[in-house]
Amino acid sequence: MTNIVFIQANDRQLLGARIAAHSYRRNARVPGSFDVKILHIRDYPRLLQKGQTILRAGHVREWDPDDLQSFTPLRFAPPQAMGYEGKAVVTDPDIFGVQDVGELFERDLAGKAILAVPRPGHNKRDDYIATSVMLLDCAKLTHWRFDEDLEALFAHKFDYVDWIELKREDRSTIGFLEPEWNDFDRLTSRTKLLHTTKRRTQPWKTGLPIDYTLRESGPLDLLRRLRRRRYEQHPDRNQEALVYSLLAEMVDCGEVTRDELVAEMAANHIRHDSLELLDRYRGWQLLDAVASRRSTAAAAVRTGGSTLFARGASTGPTRP
Repeated sequence: MTNIVFIQANDRQLLGARIAAHSYRRNARVPGSFDVKILHIRDYPRLLQKGQTILRAGHVREWDPDDLQSFTPLRFAPPQAMGYEGKAVVTDPDIFGVQDVGELFERDLAGKAILAVPRPGHNKRDDYIATSVMLLDCAKLTHWRFDEDLEALFAHKFDYVDWIELKREDRSTIGFLEPEWNDFDRLTSRTKLLHTTKRRTQPWKTGLPIDYTLRESGPLDLLRRLRRRRYEQHPDRNQEALVYSLLAEMVDCGEVTRDELVAEMAANHIRHDSLELLDRYRGWQLLDAVASRRSTAAAAVRTGGSTLFARGASTGPTRP
């Protein structure tokens, strides 16, 4: 059984998913050792129906197929898609490979069905587990009947939060990954998978109108909401450089055309200066210790005194 990385997506985040897929393939130490597939909600008609509601944190909420994060139920689709055999990695479309994601398939799950990164304190929960990256032993997840679970979700038979936070699972079947396998808006030399998780600062959306639901309430939160009508600049330019250097590679090797990017800009799916950023970051690569010593004269992105990217640095795998 082939190992597969599954990336969830919808139209709004499809380009992000394609960049993620490119990053996983280009950084594979053993090309072809795993497949990469994008799970798009358009292939799941149940998720596209309007007028449905779900239970979320005990409240009835409208299901919006056009929401920026309407893909999240697809985190639970891979075992069924794999025929309940082999290993799968599932990621969000805003997660990019900095190192080889294939290392996860070499991990010993030690009898666990799921490995994920714990995130204590998130959403005011000490036991929060981030399901945005999961390594799955599909043979141990035969109870993940995705089609049936979607029907149950829209019938209010369980709460979306319980599903997405793995509260419905036996905790003894869940193991943990190191933080670098789901690094939340932090890019360091240890980062394996970078997750640009703060939606309002996703690097390819800077300046665009906000297109996701802001779940804030109260007068102070309303003021914050009015101020946050547009995506903001990511505070770490290294992450902007990573995303656009990958996208430039895709354009140069024909995976994405400039016409496609123009259409994505017109649809407000990516920032309107994307073509300029391709030229700015083309050829920039993440530095390792050897490359750093070789590129002292290179132009580099500097954030907080650290240099992580430089033009023309050579670090391991090259693009296909």
